[in-house]
Amino acid sequence: MTILRQLASVPPETRRNVMRRVGQMLFFDALIALLLFVSAGSLDWGYAWLYTAAMVLIQVGGAFFMPLEVLAERGSKKENTEKWDRVVTGLILPSFLSLYLVAGLDFRWHWSPELGMAWHLGAVLIFISGCALEMWAMATNRFFSTAVRIQFDRGHVACTDGPYRYVRHPGYVGMILYYGATPIFLGSLWALIPAAIVAILLVVRTWLEDRTLKEKLPGYAEYASRVRFRLVPGVW
Repeated sequence: MTILRQLASVPPETRRNVMRRVGQMLFFDALIALLLFVSAGSLDWGYAWLYTAAMVLIQVGGAFFMPLEVLAERGSKKENTEKWDRVVTGLILPSFLSLYLVAGLDFRWHWSPELGMAWHLGAVLIFISGCALEMWAMATNRFFSTAVRIQFDRGHVACTDGPYRYVRHPGYVGMILYYGATPIFLGSLWALIPAAIVAILLVVRTWLEDRTLKEKLPGYAEYASRVRFRLVPGVW
């Protein structure tokens, strides 16, 4: 059954949430492209075009492999988001956007030395690996949301399959990988600064989310006792 047929068979609210999520992804892709090219002052930036195309293809293409309920959850309006998550997310968003602004300004003013092709290719591989890991986590965990909340309305339980067998928050690992690789992908060493801030905030969010799940999600503490590490096996 194609995704279009699936959409036709789900309730109207689910369909609206799925379409809202697809629209959100395309909006952010367009915003990223706008930030890159406006700050660069030029459209003649091959790596920015490649990055933008990769983001669109991975996100839109990945949507065809995601369970509709995950897309619908990520596109729905959240009612019981943890208060601390609103604060952390409010800090992540400007840091994430400034990464592209700094990279574009770097391209315009040539702040960073020109990086060799091997650096760009390595970053592309890490970027794709991070995206793939996040997509795997989303495809496995039907409760993968954009906000930290206990989804009582959907029968929330701890996910223990797929990449969750190895670390408790594989989606964040994927995000840290692709945000960390983005500056080198684009050829900007200065953009590593906002990328590092994003990574630190994601680690903080991981810690707070993990604590929340242990306190409020039945069965999560037992799962955490079996899968000991949050992000990096053997480390943390």
